[in-house]
Amino acid sequence: MRKIVVFSSFATNFLKSDSRKPSNSIGFTLHSSIFARHFSQSTSIPKNLLRVRDHGYDNYMEIEKKTRKILKFQDLILSQHNQNVPISRLDVLSRRFGFKQHEAGAFLLKFPHVFEVYEHPVQRILYCRLTRKAILQIQQEKEALDAQIPDAVVRLRKLLMMSNTGRLRLEHVRIARAEFGLPEDFEYSVILKHPRFFRLFDAKETRNKYIEIVERDPSLIVCAIEMAREREYREKGIDAEDVRFSFIINFPPGFKIGKYYRIAVWKWQRVPYWSPYEDVSRYDLRSLEAQKRMEKRAVAVIHELLSMTVEKKITLERIAHFRMAMDLPKKLKDFLLQHQGIFYISTRGNHGKLHTVFLREAYKKGELIEPNDLYLARRKLADLVLLSPRKAKVDKELVSYSRDDHDETRRFRRDHIEDKMTKFDVQENFVLDEEGDEQPDSDAASEADFTDDNDDGEAIVDEEEVIN
Repeated sequence: MRKIVVFSSFATNFLKSDSRKPSNSIGFTLHSSIFARHFSQSTSIPKNLLRVRDHGYDNYMEIEKKTRKILKFQDLILSQHNQNVPISRLDVLSRRFGFKQHEAGAFLLKFPHVFEVYEHPVQRILYCRLTRKAILQIQQEKEALDAQIPDAVVRLRKLLMMSNTGRLRLEHVRIARAEFGLPEDFEYSVILKHPRFFRLFDAKETRNKYIEIVERDPSLIVCAIEMAREREYREKGIDAEDVRFSFIINFPPGFKIGKYYRIAVWKWQRVPYWSPYEDVSRYDLRSLEAQKRMEKRAVAVIHELLSMTVEKKITLERIAHFRMAMDLPKKLKDFLLQHQGIFYISTRGNHGKLHTVFLREAYKKGELIEPNDLYLARRKLADLVLLSPRKAKVDKELVSYSRDDHDETRRFRRDHIEDKMTKFDVQENFVLDEEGDEQPDSDAASEADFTDDNDDGEAIVDEEEVIN
């Protein structure tokens, strides 16, 4: 009898607490928590879809795996006093990259179009330096990066406008600076040089630096998908009602499309949603219709993020840094797998530790459809990697330097060394700082636990929190 009384009291209190209405002061917080809890339940597209591999994107990442390691060796060589390093010393320093003993020399010999191994005329020991083609590729990439700074300013403004508060952590932007085409000194060359667009300040509570948009520009709120819809409407004459809220969908080869799945996708394409640049804090997000709109808005946000990157790709772990600021779902990987016709997730290139998200509509046969100068400069390094080593034996300009070429590369190296001295100690110590020397502290912006850097220097987010 006592148990029945206790249960009756508990049920009464529970019903009373459930019937209470949220106050206005905590309304938006409660709405956000409800939206996050039921995010995956508001879609009409089937869940738990198997990931279908697309070898074109996976092969792209296998090449990038090699170029990432080559970039580390390039920075190390250019940071030395004479821009060359003994093979014996390089073997010791390369252990910071995850190489074992004698593996560094064997790795360099695989890419004779990038690295030149030669015997010192006086010391009679083996040294390594960059080839002329590798030096010219680095110089071309630097010129392309400097030339597109005005576009980088626009991209950063749009990135801040997508945030629900108009601000982002400086550390999160710094980690993803290469993807968005920002230079290493973007804090000065982009932010501080444009005070009419950006404001840099320290948060009193967390002591973290934040970038804040000064004023929203209505001319920048047009999304890339909206321009793509307009092209589709004008070129193909698609019905206006069908194309109004639709996304460009290209399923990977081998993806099974059944009758009911096709109907579900058609219905999802017609669901309206709020723009990534629209403030949704004033809406009631508890209804099923609002959850559907927010889910499709999350697809639009990730689509816009990828559209702003240089190569139309970014790691899933870096998208997770902007999760809370842009109202993205918690289980990003499962969410993106529901939309395999729009995005592709590749686990190649880093032993499955990172997940690279591609924008499918931007690629065709493994190449960017609309390449930019910075992308083309970076792809030239991949071209040097793919060149046959046999060709280097008959290519005289990769075997020896003429006096004029040597003076040209030396002048470039002298300018380049000033930027790299902060990363490498010329005497003894070598510090790895490819994507971030210190992992960012976890906070409300990502709600993800960070582990140690992997062998490629990437920041890894706890998979139980974000990836699953």
